[in-house]
Amino acid sequence: MSDKPFAPSCERNRDPILQVLSPLLGQARRVLEIGSGTGQHAVHFAAAMPWLVWQTSERAEHLPGIAQWLDEAGLANTPPPLSLDVARGPWPASQFDAVFSANTLHIMDWPQVQALFAGVDGVLAARGTLAVYGPFNQGGAYTSDSNAQFDVWLKARDPASAIRDFEAVDALAQGVGLRLVDDHALPANNRLLVWQRSLSRASARRA
Repeated sequence: MSDKPFAPSCERNRDPILQVLSPLLGQARRVLEIGSGTGQHAVHFAAAMPWLVWQTSERAEHLPGIAQWLDEAGLANTPPPLSLDVARGPWPASQFDAVFSANTLHIMDWPQVQALFAGVDGVLAARGTLAVYGPFNQGGAYTSDSNAQFDVWLKARDPASAIRDFEAVDALAQGVGLRLVDDHALPANNRLLVWQRSLSRASARRA
């Protein structure tokens, strides 16, 4: 029996997420996944989108589990995972056409969420895309009873964790020159938010 790490939620949400990502990333060539977790999403998405390189990243303690998934899948477009702590780095020196993250913002504390967006600013190419999946509050309120219950569980586990307000997260994105271009409602009261970088912001960063 395999001893690879396994997250049931990844099995449940991978296909709805892929339905959004596949057309969205049709022109992408390099994607950075932040907080790759077990690695399940990476192998599923990379297999379905062979035209792009799917670069996983996580905190160091999760890298062996991700490597197990990548090694077993044996895909040509999944390089070894990178060690990345959003608050401490090191962030990759190269740029990516897209950045993806799933079920991370509510696990991180708020300073880490801020650090994630600041780091994305340094790795996202001109006209690049940021796609973030997970539950979000709207107008300061829960969007479902299940999300309210989940938030109670999160805060009992770690008081710094919480379902984030969409408006606060969008403000961070706007602060690094990203514009919201889509908001997809997905099963179990989750959303996949899509932002795009303006060419003028990327040019200003290189100046």
